[in-house]
Amino acid sequence: MTAPVSLRAPQFWWRKPGALAALLYPAAAIYGAVAGARLARKGYRANIPVLCIGNPTLGGAGKTPAAITIAKLLQAEGRKVFFLMRGYGGSEAGPLLVDLRKHSATEIGDEAPLLAKVAPTVVARDRAAGAKFAEANGAEILLLDDGFQNPSLVKDFSLLVIDGAKGLGNGLVFPAGPLRAPLKPQFTRAQAVVVVGDGNAGEKAARFAAEVGITVLRAKLTADAESARQFSGKPVLAFAGIGAPEKFFASLEVAGAEIVSRKPFGDHHRYSEEDAKALLREAAEKNLLLATTAKDLARMSADANLSSLRANALALNVSLAFKDEAAIKNLIGKALAR
Repeated sequence: MTAPVSLRAPQFWWRKPGALAALLYPAAAIYGAVAGARLARKGYRANIPVLCIGNPTLGGAGKTPAAITIAKLLQAEGRKVFFLMRGYGGSEAGPLLVDLRKHSATEIGDEAPLLAKVAPTVVARDRAAGAKFAEANGAEILLLDDGFQNPSLVKDFSLLVIDGAKGLGNGLVFPAGPLRAPLKPQFTRAQAVVVVGDGNAGEKAARFAAEVGITVLRAKLTADAESARQFSGKPVLAFAGIGAPEKFFASLEVAGAEIVSRKPFGDHHRYSEEDAKALLREAAEKNLLLATTAKDLARMSADANLSSLRANALALNVSLAFKDEAAIKNLIGKALAR
């Protein structure tokens, strides 16, 4: 059971539980019981190691950058890594091997095109079928971007990604809070958590993880130098339809951009022709550079009505760096040895 993602996560999720959260307790209790029971189900055991990058909450935390970093670490050791993902927002059920010459975000979702530039990527709504398909196509290691709460595939190693600024929110299960399932069953099924960026909320989550007995890692998102230079000292209209647009805005500011206008949209937002016209018009009127994310640009690729916006917007590319790279390599190495 995957919680439906709202267009924009409600603000009360990230505050101390109040009246609105209390009103949703009964629904959260039912959802949490079902989600917790589902976590314990037995899934397909692949013939190759399965590594999973997930997060305990709804919304963006840095899963995709973390998955890309880990794939590159494994590739540097000569491992043949395949990504496996559901292709959220895409029309294809799969399993299929992504071909960037013919597959667009409309068919495979907005994350698959980014992953496919790094390693072979399989899109499959049925993850067990996707694993078998990847095995048949020569995969040596499967790396899941999301899918931690999905029990259909046994994971040999799971890393939960937590936003340092938001942490676990109010600590309640959807819809009363941002948790995808009760917290302890999630943490006890993971081998490690990584807190991305700084913040008291992330530190609180790290302490709980340590109490449960799983490894706590640290990481940060940094803008690629070449990508950052195009925004340095420039007045910008920044827009993003991702789980945590404020993180993107913060990265732009660190890159030296002067953000004159901020336009946050809901996660996986499908831009309309009206959206495009409004963004282009404001940028032209105020003489602003249009800045967005690589994921947003990928989502626009198949819509001719968005071609002008896509042509005029520049992406700030970010990557995730582990503070202790040796620690994550050691954890994954142990999982592969098992």
